[in-house]
Order: sequence, then structure tokens, then C-alpha cells
Amino acid sequence: MTITRRQTLAAAGAAGILPLLSRPARAATLRYAHVGSPGDVQTRFADELAALARQKSNGRTDIRVFGNSQLGGVSEMVDGVQSGAIHMAHHEFASLTKFIPELGVFNAPYVYRDGRHALAATDPERSPVVQEMNERLVRTAGVRIVGRMYRGPRHITARFPVRRPEDLRGRPFRAVPLDLWVSMVRGFSAVPTPVEVSELPTALMTGVVVGQENPLTMINANKLFEVQSHVSLTGHMLSVLAVFAHDRTWQRLAADERQAVSAALQEKANESLAWAEAADAQLVEELKRRGMTVITPAEGLDNEAFRTAVLAQIRRDYPSWTPLIERIGQVQAGA
Repeated sequence: MTITRRQTLAAAGAAGILPLLSRPARAATLRYAHVGSPGDVQTRFADELAALARQKSNGRTDIRVFGNSQLGGVSEMVDGVQSGAIHMAHHEFASLTKFIPELGVFNAPYVYRDGRHALAATDPERSPVVQEMNERLVRTAGVRIVGRMYRGPRHITARFPVRRPEDLRGRPFRAVPLDLWVSMVRGFSAVPTPVEVSELPTALMTGVVVGQENPLTMINANKLFEVQSHVSLTGHMLSVLAVFAHDRTWQRLAADERQAVSAALQEKANESLAWAEAADAQLVEELKRRGMTVITPAEGLDNEAFRTAVLAQIRRDYPSWTPLIERIGQVQAGA
């Protein structure tokens, strides 16, 4: 399947199916890729962005969306944007750390105060940290961050109530198989146990791990309420996806078209925050109906204890991120 995708992209380039760089500045067709499945909020974001960009450019900009990994997995997608075979894409900021390792800071736990702060701190037009990273990213890889999408907070689930890090001390807890997640789970006081998402329900059911962390959308969609009894609304990590583009393609857009796409990206970023907030409120009630016990500060959840322990671990494991985290914290929401 991978070979077919690569051959498709190569053939497209050879046959002139990727016409943007040779088109007149008066019109553009952009290939936009993502890995979200049908029904995922990523798909909604990309499809609505395409429609809005077309509207704002008076029909001159055509964004053609290829979701559900049609143009390859994350690695192929990132490489495709770097080469220009794919014009735009979105995924976690951490997917760009192969070019700039410090970009992983935008995935760090407890780096944002809330959703509005997360959008402000990742705004390529207003955030000084993103702007500096962008300069390096363009120089290093020819890729530019042009927007972002808010997915919402991640929360802890377990087979028992979790209110403080001490409740997880010494227990095997699922970690996304990435160094940053392993570090975070250590901050939870748990034993990081890497498990791929496809194997997660079985690992929880058999006791390989006693808990995990994910957005409520994933917890509900994957029916983790069947193998977990409690959800603690820690909101320890706010997920923001970067929208990134092949820089030369982006620069060759007519100025008014680039402005139209940027305006559409900004509008959809703000809407994605509203989508996430509405979905979380509904999902809390849905998970309660499914039999889960929801733990909030009113039920004794000590979010400050988690924040202190996890940030201390991140600073130990990623000392170069400390000044970046402080600068991100200084960004004012809506600035």
C-alpha cells in the first residue's frame, strides 16, 4: 500500500497533476492531506476549511482534501509536504520534530492554561515562539506552519479512582510509544508501558496496563468504558494540530489568495475550539450514562499535584524546553 501511494505521488508529479507551481498566480489547486478517518473532527476541519477558502477567494483557490491516510501515513505525509508533492497537511506539532526537535514543546503537558491560550500560543501570525520556529523550519525543511486546529484535552482513565499522582505510583500505565509520553507518564508516578492504540483495549482488559490517557472522543469511540471504570478530568495535555505547507508553494500563491486561506485557517481554528468544548460537555454525560465515574476537583481531583509533578519530570527530561515553556506561558490569549 505504501508503494502504491508513493508511486501515485511520483506519477502525479511527473504527469503535471500537481500544477500549482506552473499555474498563473490568478488560480491555485492545493492538495491537502491528513490521517483523520471519516467522522473524525479532523475531517470536518479540513473539509470546511476547503469550502471556506474557496468562498473567501471568490472561487479562485481549490483545496482538494485527501483524508484517512489516502496519501500515506504521518511520515509519508510530512515527507510529501517537504518535497512539495503534497501542498498542505495537518498533524501533531511533534510530527515535525524530525526537522526541529524543539517543536515538540507544543505537545508538552500543562504547557497551556486553557483552549484559548493554546490557540494563541500556536498562532503562526501572532505567537513569537511559533514565528521563530517557523523561520528555522523554512530554512531547514522548506516547510511552513500556516495554521492550527484545536482537538481538546486528554484525560486519565483507570480501573480505580485516580485523584493524585500517588494513586498511580508503581502501577503499569499505558504510554503512547513516544519519548514525550513516556516522560509524562513518569510524571504521573506510574510505570510507562508503551502500547499501540490498536492494542489498547486488550491491554486494559488483561491488566497489562491499569490505565491510559486520551481525549474523551477517543475514550468513547473506542468503548474504553467497557474496560475502565473511572475517568479523571485532568486535562493534562491540550491537543493542537499544526497545519503546515510546502513553503515555496505557499509563497507562490497570489497575495490575496494567501490572505484568503490564512483568514479561513484563523476562522476554522477558532471554530475548532468551540467544537471541542461542546463535544466534551456532551461526552462527560455520555460516559456517565455508560457507567463511568467522572472525577473532577469537586470529587477530590488534585490537578495542581499532577501539574507540579509532570512539569518537574518534563524539565528534567527536556531541559532545553524550560525557557520555551516560560515564553509560551507569557503569550496572552487573544493577543
